[in-house]
Amino acid sequence: MNIVFDLDGTLIDSARDIQAVSDVILGRLGKPGLTLDEVRAFVGEGAQVLVSRMMAARGIEETPETHARIYGEFVAQYEFAVDKAVFYPGVVDALALLKTQGHRLGLCTNKPELPARSVMRHMRLAQVFDGFIAGGMIDSRKPAPDMLFRVIDDMGGGPTLYVGDSEIDAETAQNAQIPFALYTEGYRKTPVERMRNDWAFDHFDRLPGIVDEARMRATAAE
Repeated sequence: MNIVFDLDGTLIDSARDIQAVSDVILGRLGKPGLTLDEVRAFVGEGAQVLVSRMMAARGIEETPETHARIYGEFVAQYEFAVDKAVFYPGVVDALALLKTQGHRLGLCTNKPELPARSVMRHMRLAQVFDGFIAGGMIDSRKPAPDMLFRVIDDMGGGPTLYVGDSEIDAETAQNAQIPFALYTEGYRKTPVERMRNDWAFDHFDRLPGIVDEARMRATAAE
């Protein structure tokens, strides 16, 4: 079975890395950096949207020129901001177990490609995944389903479970008509009971059992 994961807020908490980048970028403009709560509220729809939200939060007028300049500075810093990211509890063991059980693992993130690849190398994730897609690799981003469809195709197709933490992830799974497991301890802003999901879990030690259920459902539907 294919299990495709979101990255930030699902497998890793990278909020402190993004906060550190915001400190540099906004500091150059004489503005205070973002709080962790702001970072977690702003992520999910890609770095361009995050930069727009950052600018609005600090009263920086957004024009195409100012956004392009700040976005360029942000991405240049973001590629090397990896040392503060941490795994959520149980992630490493769950990924190892699922891999051992023969499942194909994929990653589908709106994070720009270079920062995504950098943090994957830093966290030693690069060899874990059978499929990978990040922001900018195709002309679409979540919650449109195209990125998810692309990574599933790259993994050879077949029954798939999508695992994410946010409203964007839930909408992506719904748009793709793919079962969705919601990790509740990430960056979501909506109460769990109001989010579309097939399973919800608060620790990754529960994920292998969810995968078993998803696999049995897929088999029964064949």
